[in-house]
Amino acid sequence: MLPNRLRFPGLQLLLLLLVAASTLARAVEGSAATGTAPQTLVLDGLGKGSAPLDGPWQFHTGDDPAWANPNYDDSRWEQLTADKPWGAQTHPNYADYAWYRRSLSIAPAPGASPDVHLLIPAIDDVYEIYWNGAKVGQLGTMPPNLYWLSSLAPQIFNLGPARSGVLAIRVWKTPLPSNDPGTFGGFEGVPLVGSPDAIAAERGAMEFQWLRRQQFRFGLVSLYALVALLSFVAWLRDRKQWLLFWMAVFAITPLLELFMSGLELRYSTITQICLSQVEISVREASQWFLLLWLLQLHESRKLVGFIRAAAIVSIATGTVDGMLFFFYPNVLNTLQFQLGDAFLTVFAIGAEPIPALLVAWAIFNRKRLDSTRWVVATFAFLNASYYCVQNVVAQGERFTHWTLADKMTNPLFTMDGNPIGVPTILRTLLFLSIVYAVVRYSIAERRRQNNLEQEIQNARELQQVLVPEDLPALPGFTLTSAYRPAQEVGGDFFQIIPLESGSTLVVLGDVSGKGLRAAMAVSLIVGAIRNLAETTSSPALILAGLNRRLTNRLQGGFATAIALRIDRDGDCTLASAGHPAPYVNDREMSFPGALPLGLTPTAVYEETRLLLSEREQLALYTDGLLEARSQSGELYSFDRLKTLFATQPTAEQAAQAAVNFGQDDDITVLTLTRLSAA
Repeated sequence: MLPNRLRFPGLQLLLLLLVAASTLARAVEGSAATGTAPQTLVLDGLGKGSAPLDGPWQFHTGDDPAWANPNYDDSRWEQLTADKPWGAQTHPNYADYAWYRRSLSIAPAPGASPDVHLLIPAIDDVYEIYWNGAKVGQLGTMPPNLYWLSSLAPQIFNLGPARSGVLAIRVWKTPLPSNDPGTFGGFEGVPLVGSPDAIAAERGAMEFQWLRRQQFRFGLVSLYALVALLSFVAWLRDRKQWLLFWMAVFAITPLLELFMSGLELRYSTITQICLSQVEISVREASQWFLLLWLLQLHESRKLVGFIRAAAIVSIATGTVDGMLFFFYPNVLNTLQFQLGDAFLTVFAIGAEPIPALLVAWAIFNRKRLDSTRWVVATFAFLNASYYCVQNVVAQGERFTHWTLADKMTNPLFTMDGNPIGVPTILRTLLFLSIVYAVVRYSIAERRRQNNLEQEIQNARELQQVLVPEDLPALPGFTLTSAYRPAQEVGGDFFQIIPLESGSTLVVLGDVSGKGLRAAMAVSLIVGAIRNLAETTSSPALILAGLNRRLTNRLQGGFATAIALRIDRDGDCTLASAGHPAPYVNDREMSFPGALPLGLTPTAVYEETRLLLSEREQLALYTDGLLEARSQSGELYSFDRLKTLFATQPTAEQAAQAAVNFGQDDDITVLTLTRLSAA
């Protein structure tokens, strides 16, 4: 026999349909509501302490101003707790409006403050507080005028004199970015109510715990800032040390990050997100350039060009990604915002393996680096790989439900209340290794610089020997000279050699280029002049001999020179190898064309004769005098040169005139003035 309840199957089917329809209606109206009647939280005898608003809260997605009314029937709403966000309970991946409601019965203890304060640890993202239908406070503003604040201290709101009523909280959650796990939204901590003093004390305790957890971060950021300052000052002293510049940029970014998101400053989260995205992009790009120099890869133009292009793209896409919220929701809707964020994130993730690629490049090219730099390379590789994997697996986590990203960021242990995880450890080790490597590099660079300065000093002393300061006496002539190198050492030269015949040989010239290389070429030329003067007094033959000795020995450069033999009677024989023609008073001499020295061994040079009369001046000079350049870019020019030599200046006066106009190259001047015909 069948049980009585199954004897009439048609009636049973009808009852089942009615139950199903009722259940469906309640589900639709209550958004998966449990239908549990709200419970009034009784806080009897609330004195100088505080009480948590834990337990079940009535919860409903959507938005309706009527839900702030204390008389609204929320019995069909579902119930959530305040100790976890709604995304971690029954509404994963939800981002929009939602309401919390809680019925309270507050009775103060005798002698207690009549006012009751509410402490909200944090709510994600914008919220408004209603007490018995009246708005008593808010944090941020809802769309369309979106403005929200995050990373702030717990907020306190005054509920007024204690009494029974309904506490309603209206919440708006921002759209989910690509790496949002979908487990956030709404309460991030249980609210508290109590006397003003008790709530202030609770907030102070929370702030103390927050500060305690930040000790390690503050200490590390302080070290970063100190290194950034020292590196920048060192770079200002020597602008060629780009390693120090990129170290300064890399080390200052943690301080910027701290000010943007780590100090509970009260400014727009939209601005904070935008600036943080730029800071992250700059930090990553500076690390790339830092590794380029540490791993000695900056000599590869193609690699430097690639890194430069990647840095520009990374910073540009990071900036645009951070600015998306400025256009939401008035220009971009939720779907457009999320698509734009996902598209731009592809570029950011694509650039994250670059440090690992630079290390691999150094290994592939068998760079001979010291152990210190290889330590930096190792930690850079580990840091970049860990960071890249963490970001990749975090993308779309709300769809994949992967938990690897959370496990990678969870702390391994705490140190005096400070959570320490693998990212913190790797980042700290990378920073310390980079600092050590930069210090070692700076010491080695300073030692190299000191050696170079010593070499330059030696070259300067050598040049002082090669370019005579004490001129020999020439009977019947006044001889003056001036030498002004553009750098520490220069490429101009002159020699005055008395001959056994009573004549005097003068050779003046200019080596292409400046600095130490030109000075070394000068030493070679002066030695050759001295040797040639022992075998011939012919200016043309001396230039030809110099040309043969210098061919293929100036590393692609050349030298110009003019050779002069002057007799006691004022008879002058001159030959020029592509050198500027001398002046006789205000007249420029004319010379046949000739090649500079060092270009071809078969060059031939012709001689020109000149009789220097009484009180006439012959002026020899290098092109640094003619090519002096003013601040406006104007050259000294032949017209000024003619006017200058018409006054028969001393060599020092002529050189000083060009220096005052604007020296741009080495300047050498030599003047010969005939005193009498005797």
